Amino acid sequence: MKSISPSFSVSTAKSPIFYFSPISQRLSSVKFTAPPKINSPDTKRPSSKSAKTLSAAPTIDPITTTAASASPKKVLVPIGFGTEEMEAVILADVLRRAGAEVTVASVEQQLEVEAYGGTRLVADTFISTCSTEIFDLVALPGGMPGSARLRDCEVLQKITSRQAEEKRLYGAICAAPAVTLLPWGLLKRKQTTCHPAFIDKISSFRAVKTNTQVSGELTTSRGPGTSFEFAICLVEQLFGEPVAREIGELLLMNPAGDDPKRQEFNEVGWSLDCTPQVLIPIANGSEEIEVVTLIDILRRAKVNVVVASVEKSAQVLASSGTKIVADKLINATSDSIFDLIILPGGTAGAERLHKSKILKKLLKEQESAGRIFGAICSSPAVLQKQGLIKDKKATAHPAVLDKLKDGVNDAQVVIDGKLITSQGLATAIQFALAIVSKLFGHARARSVAEGLVYQYPRS
Repeated sequence: MKSISPSFSVSTAKSPIFYFSPISQRLSSVKFTAPPKINSPDTKRPSSKSAKTLSAAPTIDPITTTAASASPKKVLVPIGFGTEEMEAVILADVLRRAGAEVTVASVEQQLEVEAYGGTRLVADTFISTCSTEIFDLVALPGGMPGSARLRDCEVLQKITSRQAEEKRLYGAICAAPAVTLLPWGLLKRKQTTCHPAFIDKISSFRAVKTNTQVSGELTTSRGPGTSFEFAICLVEQLFGEPVAREIGELLLMNPAGDDPKRQEFNEVGWSLDCTPQVLIPIANGSEEIEVVTLIDILRRAKVNVVVASVEKSAQVLASSGTKIVADKLINATSDSIFDLIILPGGTAGAERLHKSKILKKLLKEQESAGRIFGAICSSPAVLQKQGLIKDKKATAHPAVLDKLKDGVNDAQVVIDGKLITSQGLATAIQFALAIVSKLFGHARARSVAEGLVYQYPRS
């Protein structure tokens, strides 16, 4: 059974006539395959000036194939209670990888914000500190009530309205085009897409159903499942097509129409007679895209997800600078039994997970008891080091695949009995949906995918 990545359907419009612009044609022709040599799953393009929001981030090996921009592009990503975490984090992560200086700003009275799926994110600053700054891009994530919280923020409205008036880039995804930009009057004479649940709020003359729509300075997109495409489209507009291509390769994105491959060996059932209890351990340096994607999708499927920090504090600093607050510390889970334990990747994060004695104990007990476990990106190598995938087929990020004894290099998700692994980053969505499918069946996975606006096979 194969899951299907959303094909690229970026279009630009200057009139009611729909047509594909050079942007959409270039994105559609980009073949996003793993580059010949990848230093690290956390690799990003360097900017000539380090982003102030990343000062405490783990060290990341830079790519040297593309020259850094003369001055860093400044991007604002606002968040509020109920913001869709996949959209917010994928935007920030991808744009930072491209070399942008991204500021994640809270529209609330506190920096810590509980997102739509329950992930607790910590903003870099308050939106009030951004009121006089000039941004190259303002990008609004969606989610409800997050989009309404953004709409009701007067400071953000002034910033975004000024952005539009001065012909600088702005964008919105999911509910935000209809719930936030429309009341602000920022969709006038703009062809717009948004989440299918909100498309009827937009004039039928201007509403379109492409995954990502470019109309002048405005870019809109449909939902969590189109977030990578949305982010890459914004990268191209800020930095050009070569950088967009490079970042797409780093993210392990699929070319349009190329179905992601899922392989299963030694098939066994995973269905349970109770609500699945899932542990997702995190550390400083964990890959935030993978963390929030797993949390968001599994909770949408009605899984009880526990996020546990292996650090001394519940808050961790992820690989691209996102601050995430865990539900508890790992030592509070030491006597617990989980139906599934999943390790997110990130080079530094995987190493810190490997060093956790409590997590090592939990994983050993999981394997001995015949319960389900898995890993993505760099973390399958952790399972290998701990002797947990002997005689098992597995995959991992291309940079660490050779560390696996029996690695599979032509599949993005590999299931072997009660072990599941994936390559990382952009494959995190199909990885999470594969878990949902194994736990609950194909119909549940398809239902979750529809909410994400992510194409998934009917059978």
